[in-house]
Amino acid sequence: MASRINLTVGAIDRLTCPPELQQVFLWDTQVIGLGVRASKTGKKTYVLQTRVGRTQFRHTIGSTKDWTLDAPKTAKLEIIQKSARYEASRLNMLCDKGIDPRLERKRNEAANKAEREAEEQAAIAEVMRGVLVADAWAVYIDHCKGQWGARHLRDHEKLAQAGGRFNGKDRTAGPLASLMTRKLADIDADLVKAWLNKETASRPTQTALAYRLLRAFINWCAEFKAYADLVQVEIFTARAVKRLVPRKNAKGDLLQLSQLPAWFDAVRRISSPTMSAYLQVLVLTGARREEIAQMRWENIDFKWGSILLRDKVEASGRVIPMPPYIEHLLADLKRRNDTPPAAHRILDGKRIANDLKNWKPSPWVFSSKAAACGHIVNPTKALADASLIAGVPDITIHGLRRTFSTHCDDMAVEMPAGACAQIMGHKASAIAEKHYKRRPLDALRAWHIRIERFFIESAGVPFNYDTPAKAQTLRVV
Repeated sequence: MASRINLTVGAIDRLTCPPELQQVFLWDTQVIGLGVRASKTGKKTYVLQTRVGRTQFRHTIGSTKDWTLDAPKTAKLEIIQKSARYEASRLNMLCDKGIDPRLERKRNEAANKAEREAEEQAAIAEVMRGVLVADAWAVYIDHCKGQWGARHLRDHEKLAQAGGRFNGKDRTAGPLASLMTRKLADIDADLVKAWLNKETASRPTQTALAYRLLRAFINWCAEFKAYADLVQVEIFTARAVKRLVPRKNAKGDLLQLSQLPAWFDAVRRISSPTMSAYLQVLVLTGARREEIAQMRWENIDFKWGSILLRDKVEASGRVIPMPPYIEHLLADLKRRNDTPPAAHRILDGKRIANDLKNWKPSPWVFSSKAAACGHIVNPTKALADASLIAGVPDITIHGLRRTFSTHCDDMAVEMPAGACAQIMGHKASAIAEKHYKRRPLDALRAWHIRIERFFIESAGVPFNYDTPAKAQTLRVV
């Protein structure tokens, strides 16, 4: 059913679609091609049936609820433009010029969409400009912590911590604390220079480390879509900034051969068997502090005399020999770890029963009840105290690693550089060492026993290499 009349509001209201049809049309006599379509669902729409060139098509103007049929000539322009007759006439003029109204609508919709998106992006950018360094720092740590070691994660947390009283203790603010409250977009060269001048004056070493962490953080932000437009990576290439960074002087601390007896004696007298063994294993393997601290009992193979260490170079870890004296130290710790506590303990003069039912041995070789992670975290104080008792100059934890490496070259040992690097977890330097010569465990064991024996005999530790390690009792305390 299709009729052509002078469309009126009343005629449109009376128009209905019979149940047997999908739709019906009522066409206007005033504007060529203008009509009303009524569907069987009851919906009514203004349409324009016209052509561009030889192409005939039907174009939807809009719902009769949203568009008026006509508007008085004295009405405001926006009201006139919302009438179906005005819009149909306008579209007919476009068609006469060869312009397809459907393409015009798509262009308008695309332009409107682009404008809306631009407004949304501007609003988001305005919000992002208010993001604090602390907010982005927390996202950065959460995103990267799975790739970091425990110590590197602690550095990020400690150097950015706020000062004040926490859990009943006074806490010093980290070097990065003053930057955490600033907006990420405000971190520029002038701000970094002022920060370096202030922090370097009181704590240059920590500031140098904090600067490196900040630089890595800003570089990460530059690659993270949400923060990329807020940061200035060129800050850290500016000479004015780089020359203010405290210089990191290479350390050369190590234990001289003549200092080994006093140092070993002091370390073996440490009241904690775990800490005593930890420091000795460090110097006798040349391993990194976290590699030893994070050893688990499942990584120790007493049958075949080997230790699996987490390695920063080899993703699968590295296996090193377990020479006799180290075996003795670990066997003693294993015995202590597997022994349940006494049935009772004395606390404040009272006899208290231990919870033996829920007791289980620690999975960590160098366990610590005081550490949340369950293993030794900071052995620096114990090392400093032992060095003071021994009367040797202050030595760092890394200095013990340097001690091992240095004495591997001693004339009494003359260990090949590749064997030393393989035990310590260094990247092999020579092409042959890197690609071809990987010593099997038994070949490596001979060299490891040789350097260990050199240390133990030079230190005067009473250990008999002809007697099984487990059969010897050597604790001094």
